[in-house]
Amino acid sequence: MTPRRPAGRDRGSFTAELAAGLPALLLLLLAGLTAVNAVTTKAACLDAAREAALAASRGEAGGAAGSRIAPPGALVTVSVGGDRVTATVRAPVRALGARLPRISVAATTVAAVEPGAPEARP
Repeated sequence: MTPRRPAGRDRGSFTAELAAGLPALLLLLLAGLTAVNAVTTKAACLDAAREAALAASRGEAGGAAGSRIAPPGALVTVSVGGDRVTATVRAPVRALGARLPRISVAATTVAAVEPGAPEARP
C-alpha cells in the first residue's frame, strides 16, 4: 500500500489552466471554421464564374447561368471584350462570430468566344 500524498499548493491548478486556455482554444476553432467556410465559398464562386463564362461564350445569358450556381448573396458580373468573355463572382463569407466583419471572396474566369456561336452576351 502506497501512502496517499497530502493535498498541497497544486490543488486546483488544472482548473485555472483550463480557464486560461479554453478561450484561446475556442478562438482557434472559430478561426478554423471560418477559413473552411471561406475556402468552400471560394470554390463555389469559381464554379459559378466558370459556368457563367462558358455560357456567355456560347451566346447564352452568362449572368443567369452563373447566378444559378453561385452561393447566396453573390454578385455575378460578365463582360465581353473582343473574342474573350470574363466572368467574376463575388460572395460574402460570414465570420463565425456575432460582431466580426464579413470577408469577401471572389473568383474570375476567362473563356474564348466559340466560333460560329451567336454573339456573346452578358
